[in-house]
Amino acid sequence: MSELNNIALKILAKGKGILAADESTGTMTKRLDAVNVSSTTKNRLLFRETLFSSESMKNCVGGVILYDETIKQISSSKKTIPELIATSGSVTGIKVDTGAKVLAGSTEEKITEGLDGLRERLKEYYKLGARFTKWRGVYSISDKYPSKLAILSNAHALARYASLVQESNMVPVVEPEVLMDGNHSAEDCFNKTSEVINKCFEELNLHKIDLTGIILKPNMVLPGTNSGKKISNEEVAKLTLKCLKENVPKSVPGIAFLSGGQSDIEATENLNLINKYNDTNFIMSYSYGRALQQSALKFWSKDINNIKGTQAVFNHRANMCSLAAQGKWSKELEEK
Repeated sequence: MSELNNIALKILAKGKGILAADESTGTMTKRLDAVNVSSTTKNRLLFRETLFSSESMKNCVGGVILYDETIKQISSSKKTIPELIATSGSVTGIKVDTGAKVLAGSTEEKITEGLDGLRERLKEYYKLGARFTKWRGVYSISDKYPSKLAILSNAHALARYASLVQESNMVPVVEPEVLMDGNHSAEDCFNKTSEVINKCFEELNLHKIDLTGIILKPNMVLPGTNSGKKISNEEVAKLTLKCLKENVPKSVPGIAFLSGGQSDIEATENLNLINKYNDTNFIMSYSYGRALQQSALKFWSKDINNIKGTQAVFNHRANMCSLAAQGKWSKELEEK
């Protein structure tokens, strides 16, 4: 087993998943504005440090994805943020893309940027304590999209990113996100997600990526949010599993789903069912942002100094996600 494979397995071991706390300053400001908290450097650090020092970090969170600002900050205990994360046995990760920009040649679609200077940035992040990274490609579904151009361009960028990350002795989280926005059916989502993932692995193989040393972060297969075409959680789970079984090479150790706009309960219930039906060797876990943080953020906003109360809310959500990653979640446990 390679060192990269060991890191990937450590992040997703025993019902653990990833806390995606890599919101850019702009995105975090929007989240804080929505709950009437001033988005100062101090407040952003306070909220994140509250989560990172929670009890559930030890058993539920194997990895934390940070943003450039956060990985360089010092906690109130005088530890660096990566040191604080390491005290719970969790692995520090870092978002390394610089965001999705308009794709030349298909101006209604996006291409993710950030390859320029990436090799040098990775060296710096490694020294700061990062051992895994994240890069997100985004794809929209309509009668015209995602185009072949968007599918290939983003797959190529994800592969070039993964290659540089593995060269730097870190695990790349490969995130091709087919967005929920739109009026497409679950079948459309299944077909487009299959095409996107398939092309990603074509490019990863072309770039000689060690697939045992990556984590795939895909969307679940869902109908578009404006489609009015609801499907059952069982159908979501079965379609998602079918898509991954048909398109992900068996050498990939783990899959950590993004929540992609689902509510925290939906994201938990769907993950639980995926694990109940999982007949593969893939570890199926979570890499959630809002679905792990939102309830804690709402509670915290009422009194930002109520650290223990905020941690209790976060611990509950993290425990529910961890149970779902083992197929052991239930509505009864949710309401305890």
